[in-house]
Amino acid sequence: MLTVRDSKARVASQLLHDVFVLGDTAIVDRVVRPDSYIQHNPLAPDGADALKYFSGAMRQQFPQAAFEPRRIITDGDLVLLHSRYVMVPGTEGLAVFDLFRFQDGKIAEHWDVIQEVPATTASGNDMFATLSEPRTDAVGQRWFTAYHKELVTAFVDQLLVRKDLTAIDAYVGADYHEHSPNISDSAAGLKADLGSYFDKFPQSSVTPKRVIAEGDLVAVHSHYVDTPGERGRSVIDLFRVRDARIVEHWNSEQAVPETAANDNTMF
Repeated sequence: MLTVRDSKARVASQLLHDVFVLGDTAIVDRVVRPDSYIQHNPLAPDGADALKYFSGAMRQQFPQAAFEPRRIITDGDLVLLHSRYVMVPGTEGLAVFDLFRFQDGKIAEHWDVIQEVPATTASGNDMFATLSEPRTDAVGQRWFTAYHKELVTAFVDQLLVRKDLTAIDAYVGADYHEHSPNISDSAAGLKADLGSYFDKFPQSSVTPKRVIAEGDLVAVHSHYVDTPGERGRSVIDLFRVRDARIVEHWNSEQAVPETAANDNTMF
């Protein structure tokens, strides 16, 4: 059972449940800024009214949709939810990260990254489970938030931005659990798969846009580009840190489309 403590986290989670599961858009008037709601989902226009219309259309198309939040973190005016959406019963569903920015007590901005859940993964781990100890989805070690945020920021810069595989030796724990569907389990598997990726795409780039942290969970929203000139992918990587080592990783990625329903980009 996910325990939500922060009021902003409760608001964000309730908004998603009400509009996409219950089909009740009344909450939009209570918690979303009516005059300046900025949307980064490429399928949805700006504005609170557009959110009502978009969510209503989704509910009409998928009346049996289910929403299961697994992890939620709050960092200042930002709230990040990692959730499983099952639009059609019996299917694997979607792995979704929703990121909300609050202003004056109401939601003012939204980003998300949506990925279909595959039937199998390279690691053998599903995209949602917690395997590191203690096996809880709740945030822990809040007193280390700032330290963990700095640690993950440095790790991402060394490994993904500068493509230095020795970052894995310095930052990743021996008992490392991988949930990305395309990466093998263990630190050795991570190093082998990323090494192959860097060799295949030597001009690839990763540009971090924002880092959100609470306790032992740290998320990084980045723009991944395999080859210069491509639109690339919007990716949110979520890391769990224990005893100064990264012990678990989840993510979702979504291709940046050529056109969008808003002018804000996915970042």
